[in-house]
Amino acid sequence: LKQVFNKDKTFRPKRKFEPGTQRFELHKRAQASLNSGVDLKAAVQLPSGEDQNDWVAVHVVDFFNRINLIYGTICEFCTERTCPVMSGGPKYEYRWQDDLKYKKPTALPAPQYMNLLMDWIEMQINNEDIFPTSVGKYKEEAL
Repeated sequence: LKQVFNKDKTFRPKRKFEPGTQRFELHKRAQASLNSGVDLKAAVQLPSGEDQNDWVAVHVVDFFNRINLIYGTICEFCTERTCPVMSGGPKYEYRWQDDLKYKKPTALPAPQYMNLLMDWIEMQINNEDIFPTSVGKYKEEAL
């Protein structure tokens, strides 16, 4: 279990919302609805009076955190030896391209592919131009 939570491996700490902020309140509302047995369609529905971009951002971060935890539990079983290809079953192989180090789609072992993917997603989530941390910034930019 120690390997699952090793920050130098694959586990990344959850991205948190600052208590007292509007996004923190949206996060609490989303968590409550998911834990109450509510219809999933209703759980992700935009609450009245809230900014759609803020609501989507909260769900993207929550989704990333959950996927990260799930991946952390299986990564020790999927090594470059046991998972030499990143695939979606026998018919699909995923190749990595980032236009930096990997300029063309490149076949990689699944753990390497997943590490690159999780790093890339984290970079997107932490990019203020895509996911501003200031509530209402989307509204300001639209004006």
